[in-house]
Amino acid sequence: MNPQAALEKQIECYRAMTGERRLEIALELHALVLDLAREGIRHQFPGAAADEVDRRLRERLLMFSR
Repeated sequence: MNPQAALEKQIECYRAMTGERRLEIALELHALVLDLAREGIRHQFPGAAADEVDRRLRERLLMFSR
């Protein structure tokens, strides 16, 4: 299967899902991205406490929302 066919199949699968299931997937992906961002911050600042990691994450999110 080529990439275009795979994309079309994926879109077809999403369209067959309920809105509730698509939202569930979106929220799971959002949580995954936040976890990955936190891990990146922990890697960059190994001694950072959890509150500092969360603060830095909020700062990064704000930076991209402007």
